[in-house]
Order: sequence, then C-alpha cells, then structure tokens
Amino acid sequence: MTAVPNHRLIDAKVPRYTSYPTAPHFHDGITSDTVRSWIEAVPADEPISLYLHVPFCDRLCWFCACHTKQTLRYAPVADYLTTLHREIAMLGRHLAGKGIVRTIHLGGGSPTMIRPVDLRTLFRQLHAGFTIAADASVSIEIDPNDMDDARLDALTEIGTTRASLGIQDFDPRIQKAINRAQSFATTQRVTEGLRTRGIGSINVDLLYGLPHQTLTTLGETIDLSLSLQPDRIATFGYAHVPWFKKHQTMIDETALPGPDERLEQAKSAAALVQSAGYQPIGIDHFALPTDSLAIAARHGRLARNFQGYTDDRCETLIGLGPSSISRFRQGYAQNCPSTATYGRLIEADSLPIGRGVSLSEEDLMRGWVIERLMCDFRFSTDALRTRFGETAEPLLREARLLAQASPHFIAHDDGFSIAAGSHMFARSLAAQFDSYLNSGRARHSAAI
Repeated sequence: MTAVPNHRLIDAKVPRYTSYPTAPHFHDGITSDTVRSWIEAVPADEPISLYLHVPFCDRLCWFCACHTKQTLRYAPVADYLTTLHREIAMLGRHLAGKGIVRTIHLGGGSPTMIRPVDLRTLFRQLHAGFTIAADASVSIEIDPNDMDDARLDALTEIGTTRASLGIQDFDPRIQKAINRAQSFATTQRVTEGLRTRGIGSINVDLLYGLPHQTLTTLGETIDLSLSLQPDRIATFGYAHVPWFKKHQTMIDETALPGPDERLEQAKSAAALVQSAGYQPIGIDHFALPTDSLAIAARHGRLARNFQGYTDDRCETLIGLGPSSISRFRQGYAQNCPSTATYGRLIEADSLPIGRGVSLSEEDLMRGWVIERLMCDFRFSTDALRTRFGETAEPLLREARLLAQASPHFIAHDDGFSIAAGSHMFARSLAAQFDSYLNSGRARHSAAI
C-alpha cells in the first residue's frame, strides 16, 4: 500500500458510514418477500428500534440532503399518515407479537409538522401494532419554527424523552443563503418549553462549511447554542451534493468555504464545545459527561446507525415510511423513496421495499471494523479474531499495510488505532477497509 498523503484524507469524498455496505450499493434483488422472511425470523424477545420517516416540510432548506418534499397544505401529510398506519399494522402482523420496541425515533423532513391530534393517533397505532417497552426512549427531530404550545404538549403525551433541535447557524446572512430563517429567540423559547414539560434531554445540530460561514460566525452560533445548555451537540460538515439533491444548486458554490477552511472550522467548533465541558463522541458529536451517549462511549458501547452516533445497541432496526432503511441480522432493506409508489404498495398489502443488500460474513467483519474506527478510533485484534476467526487474517494484513503507509493509523501489539491528533480523518481511514468503495458510480460528500 502506498503512502496516504494528508491532502487525500482532507479532500476525500467518502461515505458517512452509517451502514456497511453503504446505501449506494443496495440493489433491487432484495424484495418484499425477502424482508418478510427476515421479519418473521425475528426472535420473540429481540430488542427492536423503530424509525418513522415523515417526508414533508413546510419549507425547503437548500442545504438539506434528506428525502423530503415541501408542502404548504396539510392534506398530503394527513393522507400519508393514513398510509403509515397501514404499514404499522402490516409490520405488526408479520412480527406476530415478537420483538420488544426499545427506541422510537421520528425524523424527516419535519415530523413536527404533524398536528397534535394526529401525533397522538400515530402513537396509538404504534402501541397497537408493536410490543413497546414501558421505558422505551422516544426521540424526535424538531424544527423550532413549527412549534407551539399544543405541539409541545403532544410531545409530552406521547412519551418523548429526547428532542433534537435543528439550528445549523444563527447568522442572518448564512440563513438567507441556505433558506433557513430561524431566530435564536424562537429556538430558546422551544428549548424552555420542552424543559418545562419535563423533556430534559435535548440536543442541537449545527453545521460548518456553509456559504459565507467564517470562524467568527461559527463561534457566535456555538456560543448562542451553548447558552441553551443542551445535553448533546452535533457539528456536521455541510454535505454539498447537488448531483443528488437538485435544490442545493440554489446555494452559491463560490461562497462555500474551501477544504482548508472547512478543516479549520471543524477544529474550532470542536475546541469551543469541548472547552465548555462536553466530551467528544466520535467525529462530530459532543455530550455532557452525564449523558447516556458519553457514558456509552466511555464504556465501549457506542454504536452508529442511520441516526448517527447512538447508545442504541439493538441489532434490529425497522424503518417505516418512504426511503427509510431497516437493518436486520440478515441484511439491510430500504423502502422505495417515492411517496406515491410507497402508497400504492401499502395499498396492495405489500411491504414497500425498493432495494437492499444481504450481509456476507466479510460484510459483517468489515462493517464491525469500520464501526469501531468511527466510534472508538481503534479496534482490537483479539476481538476481531474472536468474532470472525481465520476470516480476519486478510483484513489484519490490510491494517498492517495501512499502518505502514499512513502516520495517522497506528499498529499496536493488541490492535490498531487512529492517531490521537488524527481523529478528524476517521471517515477517510475507515474507507480504506471498504471493499465496495471503488465499485459502481456512487458519489459522496467531503470527509471533513
């Protein structure tokens, strides 16, 4: 393996590794029949996570790369919820009472577009279709501009335990450039409303690498965000993928920070948040030491899934709604992204599967190494051999070659690690173990 220069790690276009294989390598050979057999094979006492996708927003933020569409009318949302209820009932029939739901996450889009009465009905449907643990965690992504007292009250009634507030940046010029107007006062009001109602676990999402963003503007946004005293802070690099999301062409590319500026912004954001007492988690999360994510990281229990870093260790994750991805022990399955196609398949009483991938032993092994590097910045040779036996030897040879080629990747007597000052390169280094990366036509966002 030839030496890996720094500029290749900084400029690398690589996956975020919320799954392995990553979604561009899913294929249509995974069908509704395949997934039905996977569901029916779920053990009776299997812990399950649910992800519910709400593919609507009342405004389209130009930076967003999610599967969503803008609507100013509520009728499409109401119609979609009716279809989602049917999918819940269908999955419940296939599970036949097996599995115990430990976590529920609502994302989008903007799930807080859902009216309070419909949110309550949705959770009644979930309780009718699944066995849900009494202490199940319930998290929801919030657009503060959507929120009023009735919606805040509804979040309490459905048992919300964690709220994630999208902020991105508070600077008016940057907000205009990404079509995301959101005042600090609005965000503060919603945060206080959540805490008043007993929803004390709050995290905020920030972005660096946005148009017109500088170290100064980023620092001001971080200071305001810290004043909200969130339990967790995520600092994501803006993923400019206009070939994937056409509305990102509305963003002036000439106003975007370059690779070196993005790197400095990432470093500055991390330093500012850590100086306020937050523990770094993986490559882009920070948590108060008392938060469950920080505790999981300290004890080697940190995981990574489609919601990013998590302390959720459920091996079975069921996604509901168009474009949502499920993970089973046998493989991944993604619902078709088209809301109309999704609706037609549900109406025909068919699981709305668009594509997926079965997991081979090598996939499981490489996925485990990539997840450990993304979460812990290291992996144990003994742990790898214990899990995968002799199958691990070729991968260990790859690791030794990488350690010889890159000063950022270190070989130890008991394993391998990413050098202490090189954690920001974790995506690029993890990609060295991705056997799919150079196959197909997938394009990815910048690693930093």
